[in-house]
Amino acid sequence: MIDYVKIYIKAGNGGDGIVGFHREKYVMNGGPDGGDGGNGGNIVFVATKDLNTLVEFKFVKHFRAENGEKGGQKNCTGKSADNLVIRVPTGTVIRDAETERVIADLVKDGQKKTVLKGGRGGKGNARFATPTRQAPAFSQKGEKTIERHIILELKTIADIGLIGFPNVGKSTLLSVLTSARPKIANYHFTTLSPNLGVVKMYDDSMVLADIPGLIEGASEGMGLGHYFLRHIERVRLLVHVVDIAGSEGRDPYEDYLKINAELNNYSEKLSCLPQIVAANKIDLLADKSLTETFAELTGAKVYPVSAAAYMGLTELLNGMYEQFKALPEPEPIEEEYFTYVKEDENAFFTEVIASGIFEVTGGYITKLARNVLFDDDDSTRYFQRKIRERGIIDELKAKGLKEGDTVIIGDLEFEYFE
Repeated sequence: MIDYVKIYIKAGNGGDGIVGFHREKYVMNGGPDGGDGGNGGNIVFVATKDLNTLVEFKFVKHFRAENGEKGGQKNCTGKSADNLVIRVPTGTVIRDAETERVIADLVKDGQKKTVLKGGRGGKGNARFATPTRQAPAFSQKGEKTIERHIILELKTIADIGLIGFPNVGKSTLLSVLTSARPKIANYHFTTLSPNLGVVKMYDDSMVLADIPGLIEGASEGMGLGHYFLRHIERVRLLVHVVDIAGSEGRDPYEDYLKINAELNNYSEKLSCLPQIVAANKIDLLADKSLTETFAELTGAKVYPVSAAAYMGLTELLNGMYEQFKALPEPEPIEEEYFTYVKEDENAFFTEVIASGIFEVTGGYITKLARNVLFDDDDSTRYFQRKIRERGIIDELKAKGLKEGDTVIIGDLEFEYFE
């Protein structure tokens, strides 16, 4: 099962606005009519219960939304791109790969999250016309977006989790309580993936998960360790399955204590979840009173069962359902959520790179550069006027800028003259 992947996502760039002028028979000097570019597509994640693994992301690592189309003549706006919708299983947590902060926690079927917004379309030259500038020969480029590296982590959505040592009968119990068909064999290695099954009770249902990875030392990384322990972070009730007959030569009470110690070491929250005990393999137990002794030692509600012999299953199901009905709905991860934000379009930063070399960066410069065509005199004058009005030249002078020095703005280099 694939439940942890890193992928790259990129929203679509905005389409460029265009330079155009109205041309028509008998119209000598038509005005500017260059249209705006369309917006780029968003990156949208949608949770669905139809998926239960992230295997689709194993080989496809890059997801890019379409770019907006450029504008057209006659003030026609370019077509905005469709959003790129990425389906993930319910229970998927989306994190920023660099900071590992949570962007979204999709716990409900159909829940959506727009993780990246597409770039805005650039303005056509018709939008820059003024009474004093009646024929602007420049337009605005579409907004470029940044590719992001994110983590998708699946935390299984289940109402009830079956925990216990390997070979105590969890998989067998899951198979007889639900329609799930997990691999069942007499082995001492833990199940390699969380098997899910649905129990139908009256007009209701419960999702059960056979949780793998819980062996002594799992909270410290032994066995499958944290890799699978995260799958029980969603459940709201634990059914602790023990081999009450000790058929593997282990003491069921010691097993019970060790597993609960692992839960507590991994997460205090998990250790506080309501828990009932399925004392399995009762058909192999000679002294049935041992289940009462086990209940006295643990203080837990104990249901004697035999998954193999179909004994005590009705009582266990009724007990699980009674607890399930009292459970609250699963809650998303409780932490401050991270959001990708665009640059502040009013901010700029000046820096001395080396002697006689200066650089200007920031959202204001990025936005301004979109409005300029440097091979057009009118557009270039507009650019020069704006950086002076904004105080950028004054700030550079305060840092030592003098005639003949080099100023780097975006991908361009300029030699400064008064």
